[in-house]
Amino acid sequence: MSTIAFAERAVHSSHLSVPEILNVMLETYRGSSDIFFSPGRPPQVEVSGNLVAAEVPGLTSLTANDTARIASELIGSNNMALEKLASDGACDLSYSVPSLSRFRVNIFTQRGSRAVVMRVIPSVIPTLETLGLPPQIGDITAVSNGLVVVSGPTASGKSYTLAALIDKINRERAYHIITIEDPIEFLHAHKKSTVHQRELHSDAPSFAHALRAALRQAPRVILVGEMRDRETIEVALEAAETGHLVLAALHTIDASKTVERLVSAFPPSDQGHVRSRLAKSFRYIVSQRLIPTKDRQGRVAAVEILKSTIRTREYVEKGESNGKSFVDAMRDGALEGMQHFDAEIERLIRSEAIDMWTGLSYATNPGNLRLQLADFQETSTSEFSS
Repeated sequence: MSTIAFAERAVHSSHLSVPEILNVMLETYRGSSDIFFSPGRPPQVEVSGNLVAAEVPGLTSLTANDTARIASELIGSNNMALEKLASDGACDLSYSVPSLSRFRVNIFTQRGSRAVVMRVIPSVIPTLETLGLPPQIGDITAVSNGLVVVSGPTASGKSYTLAALIDKINRERAYHIITIEDPIEFLHAHKKSTVHQRELHSDAPSFAHALRAALRQAPRVILVGEMRDRETIEVALEAAETGHLVLAALHTIDASKTVERLVSAFPPSDQGHVRSRLAKSFRYIVSQRLIPTKDRQGRVAAVEILKSTIRTREYVEKGESNGKSFVDAMRDGALEGMQHFDAEIERLIRSEAIDMWTGLSYATNPGNLRLQLADFQETSTSEFSS
């Protein structure tokens, strides 16, 4: 249906269906990553990290009734999501509009009304190349067992990277792959591998429960959408120790914090043992930050890669100390495929993919990075002065 037809319909009815609203928004604002419905605001899209008001006929400013109706239509007959919303004040679900897109949806209560955030999931599974990720990340798909963690803050592209890795394995290897997600995002067709995708609440009650069941389902590869609690981390370690390749997401900001988060999930009395297990089982920790490009027309990934080596396993097991940090190991491990955030951000600044001040705001140690860029600052100042 054209935008003109939508406008004509809006004259006669103030209620466009959710698929119609989404169609207008995504046709008008291509490249949107997220969609927002909030009372007192127009429908909004996030493009290149910035919120933009979307022009939808009949919905110049959403009311609480509008967002409640949208939420209700999204939930539909999903009684489990409805119960979760009533008991916890928020629920997650997947939503699909044929021939348009799939969405990861979060509906929540705020100030007594409903609000909705929808992550747009591309219909085509991305590749590591189209995501602009370092080529050595592809080596992960050749790993036969162990734990691989992809970490980063919300909306840093973790699920995209994991989907690209699963798809690469799916295309290249004849494995049984099980994914456990909340909710399912990218749909993986059977290719060379056989892929079973399980969604929390509809297919399994929890990540830990689904993980334990997976150990009896003969997978070679297990994807864990998020390691949220100690039990899930425990079972993920067990799976990695028993010959499975476990790919998992974690909301941490870098490799060091990832190790700290995994270990600190356990009581102090168990942490020494957990460090030893993690040191033996981890293969890679990949951390991501999406940084706005210099022209503000998109975002580029800065990626930190910690790889399992004799040195890094020692640091995991014994903990970091002065001169024995993960950053030191990554800085010295370039030939082994490792890299750390600030060096990658420096590279992006020098190549003028991002501006210096934006890069510094995303750096792990802005002071040190600024010193590293002293010559670049002088060059920039000189060019500006001329």
